[in-house]
Amino acid sequence: MVTVVSDARLEERLQAERRASGGDRFDEVWEGTYMMNPMPNNEHQQLVMGISAALYDLVCRDNTGDVLPGANVSDRTSDWEHNYRIPDIAVFLKSGTAKNCGAFWHGGPDLAIEIVSPGESSREKIPFYGAVQTGELLIVDRDPWSLELLRLETGQMRCVGRATVGGDWLESAVLPVKVRLVAGKSRPQVEVVCQDDPRAWIV
Repeated sequence: MVTVVSDARLEERLQAERRASGGDRFDEVWEGTYMMNPMPNNEHQQLVMGISAALYDLVCRDNTGDVLPGANVSDRTSDWEHNYRIPDIAVFLKSGTAKNCGAFWHGGPDLAIEIVSPGESSREKIPFYGAVQTGELLIVDRDPWSLELLRLETGQMRCVGRATVGGDWLESAVLPVKVRLVAGKSRPQVEVVCQDDPRAWIV
């Protein structure tokens, strides 16, 4: 359900209340439109932390970049709060072109990961990710479970692979990793494997 608030004073009060409570942590602004995103459920947050930890071990231990469980990504340096998105996980390599501006990043991550939750508009962010030159975007769907890998090609994010439980590996071109979905006891799990050494993680 979408709620449209036309009362400017009510809008300001709602935003102030969300800031005060910390509920605005996942909110975004799309070309001036304030998007109030729901708080992720436990499974969503477990996936974010687990995948982030795997990528942190891979990227940060080797001192090749930063792995962040959420980051403000904008297409501008001036008035950036007018247009930004927050991927669930963002990997910024030292060799990448994005600029760390303190409160936000100008330019897309080398790898962004979106974990789809009810009420979110994850796929509607795809054109933005292409516009800010995101190297790759991994979308984790959970109803039904699937993985989709998109890669920047000629200025647009294009699908280069999809996988369901027990399906093929999806190989990254920006990190030495491959991912797939495997069966688990209570839910499918994401398997992350380093292609340069024996490191592997199950999330």
